[in-house]
Amino acid sequence: MIQAFLLAGLALTATAQNVTPSQIQQVKVDNLTDEEIRQIVDEMKRNNVMLDQIDSYAQQKGIPSQEVAKLKDRIRTLNLEKELTGLNKPPVQQQINADRSINDGTSVSARDIQPMTEAELKRSKIFGSELFNNKNLTFEPNLRMATPPNYRLAASDQLVIDVYGYSEVQHKLEVSPEGYIRIPYLGPVYVNGLTIEEAKKRITNQLSTIYSGIKSGNTFVQVSLGNIRSIKVLIIGEVVRPGSYTLPSLATVANALYLSGGPNENGSFRDIQVIRNGQPVANFDLYDFLNKGDLTNNIVVQDQDIVKVNPYKIRAELTGEVKRPAIFEIREGETLQDLLNYAGGYTDISYKDVIRAYRINNKERELVNIRADEVAGFMPRSGDKFFIDAILNRFNNRVRISGSVFHPGEYALEPNMTVADLIRKASGVKEDAVPTKAIIFRLKEDYTPVGMSFNLEDVLAGKKQVPLVREDSVVIYSKLLTREEFKVKISGEINNPGYFDYSDSLRIEDLILMAGGLRDAASLKRVEVSRRIKSPDVRLGDTATITATVVQFDINSDLNSTNGFVLEPFDEVIVRRSPLYTEQATVTINGEILYPGTYVVQSKRETISDLLKRAGGLIPEAYPEGAVLQRRTFVNSSDSALLENKLQVYFNNLRDSTDTHAVQSAMARKEQLVGINLNQIINYPGSKYDLFLEEGDIIRIPKKLQTVQLFGEVYFPKKVRYDKNIRFRDYIRGAGGFTSQALVKRSYVIYANGEVKSSRSFLFFNSFPKLKPGAEIYVPKKGSRKGMSTPEVLGITTGLASLALIIVTILDKSK
Repeated sequence: MIQAFLLAGLALTATAQNVTPSQIQQVKVDNLTDEEIRQIVDEMKRNNVMLDQIDSYAQQKGIPSQEVAKLKDRIRTLNLEKELTGLNKPPVQQQINADRSINDGTSVSARDIQPMTEAELKRSKIFGSELFNNKNLTFEPNLRMATPPNYRLAASDQLVIDVYGYSEVQHKLEVSPEGYIRIPYLGPVYVNGLTIEEAKKRITNQLSTIYSGIKSGNTFVQVSLGNIRSIKVLIIGEVVRPGSYTLPSLATVANALYLSGGPNENGSFRDIQVIRNGQPVANFDLYDFLNKGDLTNNIVVQDQDIVKVNPYKIRAELTGEVKRPAIFEIREGETLQDLLNYAGGYTDISYKDVIRAYRINNKERELVNIRADEVAGFMPRSGDKFFIDAILNRFNNRVRISGSVFHPGEYALEPNMTVADLIRKASGVKEDAVPTKAIIFRLKEDYTPVGMSFNLEDVLAGKKQVPLVREDSVVIYSKLLTREEFKVKISGEINNPGYFDYSDSLRIEDLILMAGGLRDAASLKRVEVSRRIKSPDVRLGDTATITATVVQFDINSDLNSTNGFVLEPFDEVIVRRSPLYTEQATVTINGEILYPGTYVVQSKRETISDLLKRAGGLIPEAYPEGAVLQRRTFVNSSDSALLENKLQVYFNNLRDSTDTHAVQSAMARKEQLVGINLNQIINYPGSKYDLFLEEGDIIRIPKKLQTVQLFGEVYFPKKVRYDKNIRFRDYIRGAGGFTSQALVKRSYVIYANGEVKSSRSFLFFNSFPKLKPGAEIYVPKKGSRKGMSTPEVLGITTGLASLALIIVTILDKSK
């Protein structure tokens, strides 16, 4: 049972004996003992089969997937999976597996890829060795095909006997070791050594004695082969894994070779013998299969056959420009032409006139030149290495033309060909070609490049003949490519301002239309055109400071009043904005106001008090001292933090509001908090407190605030109820007092409207700001002080001592 499972699921054919397909499919893992599972793992280790390889092997052999899953679970239950990881594979197999993994797109770790030995590298270059490394080619015998007519029965074969007609019966009988099958109610019938046809005749004759309908033609007999026997074949000689192998009785020489890994680096691919009863019965040549697909000599092996792979006799290597470069084995009498045929012949760019051969003679190496007419009769020697070179990567009659011609490219150089002839072959020059100058790039005799210019008009008119030589390259330049790209620019109150391609006779009105027309805010007066100074003269004085010429025009709505002014390349047109044109500006007022919402600014001098009147004034729950103004401007990090904090306070106290996204929206618009005193604005409209409104202003008026928030270096920062009778220090005491790191004299208060007041200190006394509802107290932290190190203290002490000594010395001298 163990051997059967190993043969089917793990392909350990060297350990399997007398196993049939039906037995393989009947394997039950649940019936195996723990000791049998351990024996399976030992066999897997000896054959370098890892745990994750069982599935693929089992699928190929027809093993049910549920049985394979059970086996893997049993292995894991016994903690044996570690023994099947990191197995030491032969170097060749490691390289093969690495290549397969890479080709399959799966990951391969560096430790899984081992460098190939010199022998393995040599074997990989031998023609035909890839046959035994290809996982898609296994040479497995087809066990489902019809029984070959020459197949002879032997012990362990199974015969299926069908009797049909007037009588119906079926028997599945196995040939005994003595060569008999035992038919019920009839007795033993000897079939050993008979073919299927011979066995059918003998069995039919025997059955006719008990079934009379067989002779009368009313009953028929059919005999077929069921499960086949297993045979043992010995593979010896120059093979990768010589040994004894158990094979199905339909296996051939190729099947046996594949299991053994094929010929090794010294093994012959063309001299493989099958020895039966001490006598050679066949000689298998793998080259017949590789080159012709001929498997005539791939005979079916029999029990106790010996497959012997002899050492090679002659091998030669073919490299260079052939279709299949490799090391080829040669039979006696074969020539270099046969070697080329094995390699698939020359490639398209091969140099056939001379083949170079590197040969080993009795004392040293030598180089042999083989002409094309000598290839068919040249006899290779073992160890020869033939090199077929490639033709030169150059042309003997090529000229080129590029640039402003209708059909640029490469052309054949004809006798007495000139530049004019080449231009005519290219269908002539384009209209934008530079007429006075073209260039020929030519290679001198030493292949150094040189440029030669000529007048294109003279060549085209036939006034001058310019002959061409091999590898000349003619370049016809375009006017459009030899100057800066001509552009004109338009900006200002235009629908699509930007740069546009210049064209001759382009006017201002044309450019305005190209730019999508005028905007509604465009002024029809003072359209400005600026032009570059292009004069080549260098003049001193005031004129040398002029950088551009500026011209102004008035235009009409029909774009006709430009006095016929024509634009030039690089002109810039500016359409100004009408000085009286103003787009509607909107402001927003929210919170505790009678009519909150968005309002359009009516005048540039409209103030906050005007907006309050239009919005109906404050409602009783409003807290004007906490009103804030948000204005679009640059916001730095500190302003952002303050604005975010104040907006959070506002929205937390806003009547019937849960808009948590409003703060983030304000921060995204890059708004800044502007401190206002709404009470002063209401009491003194038009005063210095009453600011003019600007586009995008947002005024937020919260409801009455009742808390004070403490932050910073206090022991318990928190929010407490506001009480007008409680002073600054009382709030600090309610929060646990100042910490040891508190910078008391720098404490400050931020009021609800964004106003900030700091503490004042005189001598040893601190004066703290008064508090209002919604205020926030901030107590900063002391800066870290670094104590002096020992060298610093020593340096200061030494300096003081030196200074004291100098003073004493001076005083002594003064006396």
